Amino acid sequence: MDISTNVLRQLKNRRQGFSLAQPFYVDQDYFKLDMEMIYYSDWLFIGHDCEVPRAGNYFTVQIGDYPVVIVRGRDQVIRAFHNSCRHRGSRVCASERGSSAKLVCPYHQWTYELDGSLLFARQMAEDFDKSQFSLKPVHCESVGGYIFICLAKNAPDFSPVRASIEPYMAPHRIGEAKVAFQSTIIEKGNWKLVWENNRECYHCAANHPELCRTFPETPTVSGVQGAISDPVITEHWQRCEAAGLPSEFRLSPDGQFRTARMPLIEGAESYTMSGQRAVKRPLSQDVTINNIGTMLLFHYPTTWNHLLGDHAVSFRVLPISAEETAVTTKWLVHKDAVEGVDYDLEELTHVWTETNDQDRRIVEENAFGIRSPAYEPGPYSEIQEGGVMQFVEWYTNFMINRLQGDQAKLSAVA
Repeated sequence: MDISTNVLRQLKNRRQGFSLAQPFYVDQDYFKLDMEMIYYSDWLFIGHDCEVPRAGNYFTVQIGDYPVVIVRGRDQVIRAFHNSCRHRGSRVCASERGSSAKLVCPYHQWTYELDGSLLFARQMAEDFDKSQFSLKPVHCESVGGYIFICLAKNAPDFSPVRASIEPYMAPHRIGEAKVAFQSTIIEKGNWKLVWENNRECYHCAANHPELCRTFPETPTVSGVQGAISDPVITEHWQRCEAAGLPSEFRLSPDGQFRTARMPLIEGAESYTMSGQRAVKRPLSQDVTINNIGTMLLFHYPTTWNHLLGDHAVSFRVLPISAEETAVTTKWLVHKDAVEGVDYDLEELTHVWTETNDQDRRIVEENAFGIRSPAYEPGPYSEIQEGGVMQFVEWYTNFMINRLQGDQAKLSAVA
């Protein structure tokens, strides 16, 4: 039985409401299948428009086996390319980020325009046709200041994502913000364990003292059910929507992405130890009221986010191996906010820096236990872990759909 057939059989027969079988978290062949079916074939959040504010600005990223470069062109369009020279394959851009009038391969100086077209290849034959050797493009879309890419030859339709999340993101004007700080941590656990941990706050009281000063532990906030019947949440939605801020819970039919504006603990405005704003200058002038809580966005498999009145925090999940995952966090503030004047960097980043490290330890202990021959799938809490169940349901349906050649019908998950 080949790996695809085995995975398909296990997913179809898995016990509902229970965690996945051990190989899904530790086996390298299962991991490779995840990469092929999900990370190499669907839309991935990769960064922000404001990271490439001017023509020639670029940043690079590694997605499994694929090096990619994202660059803003002279026409102000943001594009993505495979970061592999069309000569002999060397990386064209080796730095994490930079700025250049042209993209020049350091190996033999093949030179590309910012739109990927080949401009110069020295000492080639007279009949060499430069037009046939442009950098290979990667599908690229920008929505609400967020850049998504897709490595597949034929990308899924992005319009449902745009239509759903853009109204929620637009008031925050992330495209005009700046990254005040970013960090990347390597968690020694499977990418699905990273997501499962993120999708519940069952663990928060015992593990996240800093976050719990401002973020409610209730599953109606962190999960995917019950919010509409919570009077505190519905009152918050009504107040924010009256001020022009889309707020009500929205989950895509296939369960891949969700938006909702949720209240913080009463009296809290931001993720700080005091609960007060971390940044004096508002993130956006389009947000005209205080106490807007946090706009929560997730999009599987790569990102969850918090957009507040004073700043935003984005998280990017990129697998490295079956048991290693890179989590990159970026704190965004108004483009004119000045460190030391409008915000203190330690105060801005403290809560999530601590929370990220706590989550890293949690994921690694989880992964350590799953490696045991004694491990078997355990039951999720229907009260507290509805978000985890929803993620695993999405993963299961998505993989079945892809493994069956898109013939399986995705069930709606809620």
